[in-house]
Amino acid sequence: QLSGGQRQRVGVARALAADPPVLLMDEPFGAVDPVVRERLQNEFLNLQATVRKTVLLVTHDIEEAVRMGDRIAVYGHGRIEQFDTPSAVLGTPATDYVARFVGADRGLKRLSVTGIEEDGLEQPPVARVDEPAGAAAARLRAAGARWAVVLNAGGELHGWVSAESLATAGDRDTVGDLARRMEAWVPLGAPLKQAFSEMLQHDAGWVAVVDGARFVGVLTPAKLHEALRRSVDAEARGVARDQVDFDSVADA
Repeated sequence: QLSGGQRQRVGVARALAADPPVLLMDEPFGAVDPVVRERLQNEFLNLQATVRKTVLLVTHDIEEAVRMGDRIAVYGHGRIEQFDTPSAVLGTPATDYVARFVGADRGLKRLSVTGIEEDGLEQPPVARVDEPAGAAAARLRAAGARWAVVLNAGGELHGWVSAESLATAGDRDTVGDLARRMEAWVPLGAPLKQAFSEMLQHDAGWVAVVDGARFVGVLTPAKLHEALRRSVDAEARGVARDQVDFDSVADA
């Protein structure tokens, strides 16, 4: 009487109820449709954050391995080809077998395991909700900016406003009267893939990044590429991301 997804949930619950020191899961999400599969993965990750069990998960899906694992062991030709973090497996495959296994689009897959950091964001012009529209328009003209992020008195994200709408506003208009809803935003620490998805979904040239409700900056395509490059180079050199310097087309 249970659906496939419900049976999978029951199986996981029964395994956890025994309170084993190590949990072996062999293709646990392989027999369900993609929508249920993603939901089960999310539920399991949330549960794992609470119970903190050591789980050995077997899968043939590299995207599932990248999403679910803290470490990945790639098995092939009768031996472990590589055992490392998901970002290292994607960024610096140890063998040709691993490179073929993770695929030619491993750079895109790495977006899933590279988080957004505050020092990798741009700081655009900011306007306050209760600020006169004329004053905000003058500041944007001086900065040569076409838009500004709108914040409330507590520094929380309210929306955005264009320089054009500010320039044509009435004398008694405030920034809040002209502000538009911010559709594309992500939390600090979210994977770059989520930010990229928001850009595509909302046809946006950038996404706002918040820490709770506090606005911390915006992520542009150039900054997204830079964060990915830094992550790959940092992994290869064994250093922190902020210690990596490189030339980019945007700097030329």
